[in-house]
Amino acid sequence: MKKLLASIVPLALTAMIGVAPAFAAEEEGGTPHYPIKPLKEVDWSFAGPFGTYDKGQLQRGLKIYVEACSACHSMNLVAFRTLEDLGYSEDQLKTLAANYEVEDGPNGEGEMFTRTAVLSDYFPSPFPNQEAAAYANNGAAPPDFSLLAKARYVERGFPQFIFDIFTGYNESGPNYIYSLLTGYQEPPAGVEIPEGTYYNPYFIAGPALAMAPPLSDELITYDDEAPETVEQYAKDVAAFMMWAAEPHMEERKHTGFMVIIFLAIFASLMFLTKKSVFASKEH
Repeated sequence: MKKLLASIVPLALTAMIGVAPAFAAEEEGGTPHYPIKPLKEVDWSFAGPFGTYDKGQLQRGLKIYVEACSACHSMNLVAFRTLEDLGYSEDQLKTLAANYEVEDGPNGEGEMFTRTAVLSDYFPSPFPNQEAAAYANNGAAPPDFSLLAKARYVERGFPQFIFDIFTGYNESGPNYIYSLLTGYQEPPAGVEIPEGTYYNPYFIAGPALAMAPPLSDELITYDDEAPETVEQYAKDVAAFMMWAAEPHMEERKHTGFMVIIFLAIFASLMFLTKKSVFASKEH
């Protein structure tokens, strides 16, 4: 029994902590864990129970998506009219929508047709279907951006994930996107990756991915004084993708805070009522 416990406990601790690097596992002949490196932690404006979105950052993130990402990635669940929450006017959004064409129909002859997008339309996909998207991207269809910031969740391991439950940690997706976009590098000595892929120790599904580094310094021209660097681009587009996945986060946090205040007041009143009712009773 003692030998059995001695063999089980280290395995259980390793599973709970979840921080064994992939290289160590490969050297021991085990299954590698991905991502290889822990995610980079970014100080997001929307972090915490009182966090809010930075509209300037969201506008920069939208600019990056439109100019650098929309050629490959769709955003099928985001309508042009919702971008008004980012501080744009109706005329600005109409101008943006006019740059896209969407499929509509059928017409009176029963045929589908294309037209210029309007505010009620959603960002169209750059490809007609998943097969076409995969064929144009080395066999890997680019994922839709609408909910990606919520879908890509990487646990931070024990004991952090326990504290995350109580602190409302919600930044794993943006941290992952930022880490991935800034994590491209040459593979270490002795590490081989498939041809046509790019080594990235922050990729959640393996040591390399089919997407080439999409960002480079001075790729996008900002209208404000924000740095035009890969790090800043990655932060801005990750924040925008977080907004796309949860545009009503600020309202949710405000409502949750008000509910907690109400419950605290209600609990206090109930305690005082109970104390008043039973004050004259003999125990």
